[in-house]
Amino acid sequence: MGQGGCSTMLGALAAFSMLSIMTYGYLSWDTPNLEERETLHPNVDEQIGLQPHIIYILADDQGYRDIGYHGSEIRTPTLDKLASEGVKLENYYVQPICSPSRSQFITGRYQIHTGLQHSIIRPSQPNCLPLDNLTLPQKLKSIGYATHMVGKWHLGFYRKECMPTHRGFDSFFGSLLGSGDYYNHYKCDSPGTCGYDLYENDNAAWDHDRGIYSTEMYTQRVLNILASHNPKKPLFLYIAYQAVHSPLQAPVNYVENYTSITNVNRRRYAAMLLCLDEAVNNITMALHKYGFYENSVIIYSSDNGGQPMAGGNNWPLRGSKGTYWEGGIRSVGFVHSPFLKLKGHVCKELIHITDWFPTLVTLAGGEIGEDMKLDGYDIWETVSEGKRSPRIEILHNIDPMYTKARNGSWAAGFGIWNTAIQSAIRVNQWKLLTGNPGNGDWVPPQSFSNGGLSRWHNERVSLTNGKSLWLFNITADPYERIDLSERYPDVVKQLLRRLAQFNKSAVPVRYPPKDPRSNPKLNGGVWGPWYKESKKKKNSGRKSKKKKDKKNASHRKQQYSGCDPSPPNS
Repeated sequence: MGQGGCSTMLGALAAFSMLSIMTYGYLSWDTPNLEERETLHPNVDEQIGLQPHIIYILADDQGYRDIGYHGSEIRTPTLDKLASEGVKLENYYVQPICSPSRSQFITGRYQIHTGLQHSIIRPSQPNCLPLDNLTLPQKLKSIGYATHMVGKWHLGFYRKECMPTHRGFDSFFGSLLGSGDYYNHYKCDSPGTCGYDLYENDNAAWDHDRGIYSTEMYTQRVLNILASHNPKKPLFLYIAYQAVHSPLQAPVNYVENYTSITNVNRRRYAAMLLCLDEAVNNITMALHKYGFYENSVIIYSSDNGGQPMAGGNNWPLRGSKGTYWEGGIRSVGFVHSPFLKLKGHVCKELIHITDWFPTLVTLAGGEIGEDMKLDGYDIWETVSEGKRSPRIEILHNIDPMYTKARNGSWAAGFGIWNTAIQSAIRVNQWKLLTGNPGNGDWVPPQSFSNGGLSRWHNERVSLTNGKSLWLFNITADPYERIDLSERYPDVVKQLLRRLAQFNKSAVPVRYPPKDPRSNPKLNGGVWGPWYKESKKKKNSGRKSKKKKDKKNASHRKQQYSGCDPSPPNS
């Protein structure tokens, strides 16, 4: 591969045996012999099976169709191999956008129970995952795990207590924001509000920045962690790649693999995904090399559906990223582990991203107390043994701030629910949506057959026809083509009541206005914590205009500084 390719990160693994697979330059997954492993870490095999190493890989904006085994034209040989030898999750759900999926993974709780029901955590907001929420790395750390995060955080950073290393991670290397340049790691939130976004623990990672493509850079950090960590100590490794989120950037040698794709966005997206696939291959090899693999659980997931305008595709599902149609929330996902009792299996049981918290804690030997008030379920036996899922419902969300359905009303909700509110719920085979679920187009692969995204092939759906409520039988109609709300009003009422019941447990929405003090220009050109606790006045007798201004600023800070600011008017 060329100098810009993801395979350049293999310098730390020079001892690996090189085997050419097809034309992609992929490396062998052969497990090193015992002598090699003993040299790296003595007595590894004696420790296998005590507590599994947990490797959670989260892709960003990967579409449902955008994996080889779903029929994509984009080649993903590593992901296909891992999935085929593990368990494919074919009824697996996440949230439609970034922060909500990440918050639910790391807490095991629905958005309505963390206050993050609305939109994402934006760079300039004094907001973060509430500090009173126990996180997965905190729980795993309490039972003996080393915890490391590499990649995209996107759970808030306005105060240092919100940073990954204060939320349970021993180390963090990555970005705090939701997106940014893959090479220079700069991000603009608005004109004039731009800054650097690459961190090593709590500090800007200037010294670690070599202008390397982020997928390469993050993978190299993962390899370094595996090379230096003793596999006798259980490891939780959370790898949250920036790819394949926009901006659409990829090393040239990967783009050259897809010159046959005429749509520029799709071609770049395909190159980014191919690079990501190779990165996962390199991580898998390192797990073998350093003695982790035989005692590991690898989970792969996307954080939400693909965005067609940015090259992603969710066909044959309806909708896209940012919507509550299946294309926004039904995700690519699989589990790969020597511990799986059923390998090469397809799991069609209902699973949600909140389920990983209790599943992984239990698998690690920890306990889940009722006081934790989790919304997730332990689904290990469902995945590993093919048993029925303990989950029969998913609250996709209730967003009381998003009321853009002009024709929504209490009357349309039978006096049970205001259908102007954006919400979605799944109970058994039934899925109910209210409000404005987002763009409901079906975007087939043919839409990417020319230079731009063609609407000619799309099946377009207008939401201006007065509707604010939909009911689908997802088991019989996974593509959401037949609205059954008028045919089954009793089912509609039942699901509306369940929404109302969930809403009783909801906490206030956390969505404060932007804080101008967040501007990187005021913080050394770097995105990072800007809120500081007010210090005790040393000289109370000194009164000046400057001190008065500082006092006023402190008062403004207190208005939105807490981890539970009052929600703004909607």
